[in-house]
Amino acid sequence: MTIRIDYTNMLAGAVAGGVSANAWETAQRDFAGVHGAVRALRATGALGFLDLPGNAALHAQSTAFAAGARGKFDDVVLLGIGGSALGPIALRTALCKHDWNALSGAERGGWPRLHVLDNVDPGTIAALLARLDLERALFLVTSKSGGTAETMAQYLIVRGQLNARFGAGARDHLVFVTDPKNGALRDIAGQEGVPALDIPPNVGGRFSVLTPVGVLPAALLGVDTAALLAGAADMAARCDTATLRDNPGAVFGVLQWLADTTLGRGVHVLMPYSDPLRDIAAWFVQLWAESLGKHRAPGDPGVGPTPLASHGATDQHSQVQLFMEGTPNKTISFIQLGEHPVDVPIPALHQDVPELAYLGGHHLGELIDIERRATAGALARRGRPNLTIHADRADAWHVGALLMLLEVATIYAGQLYGVDALNQPGVELGKQFTYAMLGRADAGAARKEWDTLPKPDPRASV
Repeated sequence: MTIRIDYTNMLAGAVAGGVSANAWETAQRDFAGVHGAVRALRATGALGFLDLPGNAALHAQSTAFAAGARGKFDDVVLLGIGGSALGPIALRTALCKHDWNALSGAERGGWPRLHVLDNVDPGTIAALLARLDLERALFLVTSKSGGTAETMAQYLIVRGQLNARFGAGARDHLVFVTDPKNGALRDIAGQEGVPALDIPPNVGGRFSVLTPVGVLPAALLGVDTAALLAGAADMAARCDTATLRDNPGAVFGVLQWLADTTLGRGVHVLMPYSDPLRDIAAWFVQLWAESLGKHRAPGDPGVGPTPLASHGATDQHSQVQLFMEGTPNKTISFIQLGEHPVDVPIPALHQDVPELAYLGGHHLGELIDIERRATAGALARRGRPNLTIHADRADAWHVGALLMLLEVATIYAGQLYGVDALNQPGVELGKQFTYAMLGRADAGAARKEWDTLPKPDPRASV
């Protein structure tokens, strides 16, 4: 069981547009200082996500609840947004059978379906609630603060239906995932006896997939969460070395930073060549964007790369033209599986048709692997830097390791960019304006600021 990164095609020795030998050698020489800064940050308690694989008590919260819920529910509905939704979606896609929610109960082994409501579009929410059997439904309400407007609106709608149907028994269809002590959800849980699991105070939303945010829904679906955490623990240990070449998370983060700051390649594409791993790319987009896109000081124009999710081999037919011949401002990071859980042979039919004959006798697993290699080689040939993350297989251990690799890479990149990778001040003003327009009592200052904004100009409307 292992994960490794082949970054040959990120370096100028192999790719005309790659990171120079001098820049790479300097980064290796200077990395001890970056590593020391991250260690010092961890010593303050700020990097709580690194401690999650060894937190047996927190893991037990999820597994104990899942064991008690076994067989009681056909549908689990997660109410959450951002990291509260993207992580659970990535785990479901990676570690459950394909098209999980469409399978019968027997095909799912008796485990429930998982629906993730990550938006407040009324049509989506109304449609799901209309088809659920509330008697057999469990609602996971995930918000660390207990004040996320979208999630709390969803909760109030769901709670209204549960109250109307079950009265005081509504709490038997709810579980909260929130801060251990503070916030509205924790208060409601204490007052009404609703089960509540913890998000550690030092773990932010986009780093929370290995807390009950992701582990509880995964456990409810029968995922081997112990293996998930074991893979993450192995990767965290590998990433705690001051030798850059031996540190997978740092290699990823440093190379992306160098490509951005020395080569102007500030668009970072993550492209899994795997259907099970495709939603990890969407999860990565939030992780990379919200962590690294920052002002470093008042008046600073801002720094940070732009992440982009792609999916191989599908997006060879939609995005790779741009990657190959568009503005040379991108790196592409592939994820490749060493083996597939099943493989499908391609029959040797139509041997008289040249366009088909060459495919016969191969397998689909072989084809998708060759597609990745061909794309990487073609990009390198055109001077487009790329690397490949190799995972032996898409199981719980390797998924846990992959998630931890990308989280650690984000922290190292934050140090290099000179930003706090753990905060997100840029989203706060929009939240405050939302609260103000909805009439939240503590949003008076935001209301005054909103009222100073320019009003729509009819001359600027078509």
